[in-house]
Amino acid sequence: MTLSRKFTYSLELFGAYVLAILWILPLLYAFWAAFHSSSDAIHFDLTSPLTLDNFRKAINQAPFFQYGINTFLVVGFLLPLQLLVSTLAAYALVRFNFVGSKIAFALVLVQLMITPEILIVQNYGTLSKLGLVDTIAGIGLPYVASAFCIFLLRQTFKSIPKELEDAAELEGCGTMGILWRVYVPLAMPTYLAFSLVSISHHWNNFLWPLIITNSVETRPLTVGLGIFAAPESGVDWSVISAATILSIFPLLIAFLLFQKQFVQSFMHAGIK
Repeated sequence: MTLSRKFTYSLELFGAYVLAILWILPLLYAFWAAFHSSSDAIHFDLTSPLTLDNFRKAINQAPFFQYGINTFLVVGFLLPLQLLVSTLAAYALVRFNFVGSKIAFALVLVQLMITPEILIVQNYGTLSKLGLVDTIAGIGLPYVASAFCIFLLRQTFKSIPKELEDAAELEGCGTMGILWRVYVPLAMPTYLAFSLVSISHHWNNFLWPLIITNSVETRPLTVGLGIFAAPESGVDWSVISAATILSIFPLLIAFLLFQKQFVQSFMHAGIK
C-alpha cells in the first residue's frame, strides 16, 4: 500500500469515527439523563447516583404500553402486506410481457420520487370516506404498495437465472410454484434488508400517524411520545429521555441480537 493510499485510508477511517461519535452522542445523552435525576442530567458527574424514578414517572404519566401495542400492530400487519404485494408486482414485471409493463415500471419509479407527505391530504380524504380514520388499518394502508420494495425485488428477480425457472417447470411447478419455490427463497436477503428498513421507518413514522389518529387506542409510540414531550408546564428532560428509551428499546434489542444478519443482508442485497 502506497503512502498516499495509507493516508487516504486513515483519513476515511478518522472521518467514519467522527461521524459515528456525532451520531451516537444524542443516544448516549438520552441514556445518561434517563438514569439520573433532573439536576444531574446536565452535570456529567460519574459519581452521581443512578435512579429508575424517571421510568416510573414516564409510565405513570402516559400509556406507553398501549402505544407500544399499537406500534407492534401497525408494523405487524403492514410488513407482510408490503412483502406480498411487492412480490407479486415485481414477479409480474420481470417474467410477464404484458402490454404497458414498461409504463407500469416507470410509474413505480415515479412513485419513488414522490414523498408521502405530498399525498397526506388525498390519503386522509380517501380513508375518511372508507371510515378508517383513527384506526390501526388507516395508519398502514397508504404504505402497503411500496415502490421501494417493488424496485428492490424486481432487480433481485432479474438477476435469477432463467434456467432455474425452466428446471422448476420440468419438475411440474406452475407459475405460483416457481415464484414461491425459486424466486422467493433466493431473494431472502433482499426481503430481510427491506424488512429492516420498513420496520425502522414505520416504527419511527410521526407525521401521518399524528394526522390520522385521535385517540390513545390507536396512537403509536412516536405520536404518544410527541404529545408526552410537549407539556404546558415545563419540560423534564430526564423523564422525556426515559420515555424515549422505552420507545426505542425494542429496536435496540433487535439490532443488538441480529446485527450480524443485518449487515450481511444489506451487503448481499447491495451486491445483487
